[in-house]
Amino acid sequence: MTRHRTLAALALLLSAVSRSSAQGTDPLAAEVDRRAAALIAKVTAWRHDIHRNPELSGQEVRTAKLVADHLRALGIEVRTGVGGNGVVGVLKGDKPGPVVALRADMDALPVAELANVPYKSVVRTVYNGVETGVMHACGHDMHTAMLMGTAELLVGLKAQIAGTVVFLFQPAEEDPPSGGAGPMIAAGAMDNPRVDAVFGLHVGTGEFGTVSMRSGPTSAAADQLRIIVRGRQTHGAFPSNGVDPIVVGSQIVLGLQTIVSRQINLTTAPAVVTVGAFQGGLRENIIPDTVWMIGTIRTYDESMRMLIHERIKRTAEGIAQSAGATAEVTITRGYDVTMNDSSLAQRMTPTLQRVAGAGMFRVRPPGLAGEDFSRFAARAPGAFVNLNVTPRGIDWQTAPSNHSPLFVGDDAALPIGVRIMSSLALDYLRVGRTQ
Repeated sequence: MTRHRTLAALALLLSAVSRSSAQGTDPLAAEVDRRAAALIAKVTAWRHDIHRNPELSGQEVRTAKLVADHLRALGIEVRTGVGGNGVVGVLKGDKPGPVVALRADMDALPVAELANVPYKSVVRTVYNGVETGVMHACGHDMHTAMLMGTAELLVGLKAQIAGTVVFLFQPAEEDPPSGGAGPMIAAGAMDNPRVDAVFGLHVGTGEFGTVSMRSGPTSAAADQLRIIVRGRQTHGAFPSNGVDPIVVGSQIVLGLQTIVSRQINLTTAPAVVTVGAFQGGLRENIIPDTVWMIGTIRTYDESMRMLIHERIKRTAEGIAQSAGATAEVTITRGYDVTMNDSSLAQRMTPTLQRVAGAGMFRVRPPGLAGEDFSRFAARAPGAFVNLNVTPRGIDWQTAPSNHSPLFVGDDAALPIGVRIMSSLALDYLRVGRTQ
């Protein structure tokens, strides 16, 4: 039988499993649902605790300890300090089989929370020289709590697991370009035991409970941009005696927007260039010597990625030169495009359709968020799934999105996430690896 026919047969098998579960005849799926429901209180408590005590990238000491202590209490083999603050748990089923990995990220963002929730974060820090709050504004608190619940659920089904489940609790996902996945991989997180497939889940804004996935590219490459504009300082009343880097820098910001809108073919693949910070000067009547800006470049196509890099450098340097200033452009490659393995995505779609329920599964459109999961998916066939968590009763089309100080994820979505991750692992292992 050819590989294509084998995969088609596997998809049909899992589709039959999904139909039988919907009809109440798949006992394993029914048991997953029952156990996930029984874990709601625990998973919610973990989520609230992690949300109240957020930790920035590379500082996830408390969160990592919470995770490690829980896994050890379950009898799972645990390794800590993996690639920084990473935690790896290994659960060996009672039957031999392949190895599947499940990943959750643990870090928070330098955002002062404005959402009015009872578990609101009041943690403060200094980031890039500015005092700010710390918040799980991207939903990583939900990811971590969901995977902790998944670990407990799967331990209870150990006798029925034919293979091994590896739990990857990753630090520093919000810290490109280095991130936390690369250091974890370098430390052997996917080699001992060697992972055959890896799954990740991300929450976001959208109709509550909808689940989505796509084959192929699903998250963009994310590169860092830094531009330093150097002019000549002078009195604000006599600008002609100097070179104003604020004006030049502002022209560069506007010029960068024409790269995507006027200089590349967006029918090939989506792309965006965003300047996220612009700083310079100390007084209202002094034109400074220097300003700097930082931003992000998001692309899906490698040739377009390189073209945009070149055009950014050309645009910034040319505008600066025309005004008698200089521009120093630094672009650092970050996360690559997250690629969902097409065969794996096809194979697991029936599982997601079953868990989501009638009409609640979607084929996800491409998005320009960047993801460190890309590095795990480059080492083994991977599939990245999205779960929408906007509270019911709120218009999800206008609800604040991830990274907003007003972002809110509904606790009611937590057991759905546990069911997704548990079901992906169990359904993958019950069929076995494919070549």
